[in-house]
Amino acid sequence: MSIDASMVKELREKTGAGIMDCKKALKETEGNLDEAVNFLRKKGLASAAKKAGRETKEGLVGSYIHSNGKIGVLVEVACETDFVARTDEFQALVRDIAMHVAAADPAAVTRDEMDAGVVASERELMLAQVKEMGKPEAIAEKIVEGKLEKWYGERALMEQAFVKDPDQKIEDVVKAAVAKLGENIQIRRFSRFQLGA
Repeated sequence: MSIDASMVKELREKTGAGIMDCKKALKETEGNLDEAVNFLRKKGLASAAKKAGRETKEGLVGSYIHSNGKIGVLVEVACETDFVARTDEFQALVRDIAMHVAAADPAAVTRDEMDAGVVASERELMLAQVKEMGKPEAIAEKIVEGKLEKWYGERALMEQAFVKDPDQKIEDVVKAAVAKLGENIQIRRFSRFQLGA
């Protein structure tokens, strides 16, 4: 099947991938646009995994102030080069993350950074609730593990559903940016301020 310029253009608009990558994806998928999108996403996620170990010394500190002026966020997002930090895509990512933090109020960037004491007390509380239902010990432990996973998904920033697209986690949004911009990107830290809190 011959791949024409309009197909390449349409795929580029959908994915933001380079011309040669779009041509290759369309050839690999015999011109099927949906399969080509998936091909590029898989390739991008694979390259994102390779880039995860690279050093991030550049980036931006972004901010978001909610329209009522009662919630404000500062977030530090790092990348490898100043060139990428100045791109519109990277700046939009930083703004989106700051806005997400304002809306979702995460406790930490990752589950590993969460306060161990808070996690332990939450686990104890869940275990007590499950035992009160009269569940056997082995089943109670499995139920608590499931509840704890859900709790992490609500409290750890990287595991939260993105407020602008709940089908994606923040981790997925960052990986997509890594694939598109070609550099390792990390959310280093954030501070969320709420009036009176």
